[in-house]
Amino acid sequence: MAKLNLFIRICIAVLLVLGIIYVGTLVNFIFTPVFSLFRVVIVPLMLAVFFYYLLRPLIDLLESRKLNRTAAILLVYLIIAVLFMCFSVGVWPSLKNQLVNLGNNMPNVFTAVGEQLKKLEESKLLSSLIPADMNPAGQLMDYLNKGFSLMTSSVSELFSFVSNFAMVLFTFPILLFYMLKEGGKFGAKVVSFFPKRFQVEGAGVVSDIDGALSGFIVGRVLVNLALGVLMYIGFLIIGLPYALLLTLLAVLMNFIPFIGAILSTVPILIIGLFESPSTAVWSIVVVLVAQQIQDNLVAPYIFGKSLDIHPITTIILVLAGGDFGGIIGILLIIPVYMMLKIITVKLYQMFIRQRWPEEPQLAADSGE
Repeated sequence: MAKLNLFIRICIAVLLVLGIIYVGTLVNFIFTPVFSLFRVVIVPLMLAVFFYYLLRPLIDLLESRKLNRTAAILLVYLIIAVLFMCFSVGVWPSLKNQLVNLGNNMPNVFTAVGEQLKKLEESKLLSSLIPADMNPAGQLMDYLNKGFSLMTSSVSELFSFVSNFAMVLFTFPILLFYMLKEGGKFGAKVVSFFPKRFQVEGAGVVSDIDGALSGFIVGRVLVNLALGVLMYIGFLIIGLPYALLLTLLAVLMNFIPFIGAILSTVPILIIGLFESPSTAVWSIVVVLVAQQIQDNLVAPYIFGKSLDIHPITTIILVLAGGDFGGIIGILLIIPVYMMLKIITVKLYQMFIRQRWPEEPQLAADSGE
């Protein structure tokens, strides 16, 4: 009987939620301004949350050294400005030259890659292994062109996603400043809206979400930096052209779960083939070795068991996030999934799991 009552309550709750969603679709014009505002603020808000979790440990450390929190934030801002100036003077000129040269040489790159593939196709070793009716060079060029087009569209979408640069540049540091200054109080304010009997559990959920997001963001940055260092060293050793540009692109693309690692390999393979077939092979070897070190040595040490998401789940989430929200959906889907997982597990423990042991006793009592 208790199980039936619980099932009925769950069904009623689900029907109410579906009814609210249906009514919302009928008056969607009310939510249009809200969605417009969301699209405007989502980019600076995402950047502010990202850097909040990156900089918060440093701000807390400075505050523990008896430095005023506002002064600590301003000091960190000053350090970031100095680092940005050093990057502009020391790294950006070389990176800009590589980017301009690659853009100018792109037609020659694709021509050279096509010639290299034809030579490989005509070689005796490959001709003995490949059936005569196959055209591997043409097929590979088609795949490379499709991959490059997909990567280009992803990068274009990424730039359009920060298209209103002036507003992002103006609002993002302000949001970040207030988040760093008042961020510790946000969780307490959220918990204060809960009923008093659930505030202890609510505080635990908020703390778990905060810890999960902090570990995910900081860990993701450290893992990608380690990958970038490994790839750059490997590219320098094999003499791959545009090593700095390709490494930076790979690091940025690897923030996109699963898909980013595949897309970032496309330009590396193209530039490797432009140089020589052996360079292409060695460049793929460098990428594979760096990713294996990242996945099997660096990532487990940094993440531990905090990122307990199955690879198949990650693929499904990324595909769903990309279909629903494009590049923003892909970037947000894993953190959103982690938060929903924590909330769902806590609700299950509070309202379902704790009641199962009582039901056999209730059944025994009713039998008496």
